[in-house]
Amino acid sequence: MLRSLAYSLVLKGKIKTTEPKAKELCPYIEKLVTIGKKQTIASRRILEGEVGPMAAKKISGDLSKTYKTRSGGYTRIIKMTPRLTDGSPMAIIEFV
Repeated sequence: MLRSLAYSLVLKGKIKTTEPKAKELCPYIEKLVTIGKKQTIASRRILEGEVGPMAAKKISGDLSKTYKTRSGGYTRIIKMTPRLTDGSPMAIIEFV
């Protein structure tokens, strides 16, 4: 589940999901971006194993250049109103 959420977040830039899922995804994606900032073949292969080749290319390319000087805190969680059908708390997770 985290892999598919991370894949969607990397490709789209922001996703709408439940708040507990967003809170679990935040440290996972932070670690992936930190790995991508190393710009080595080993880090690229780790990323491809975790989220696939398309997302790995975007992390090691665009995102690593964007967050080169930033030491952490790459994502932001914005709380939304609860879902009408079952009342679960919703949130938007996006890159800063």
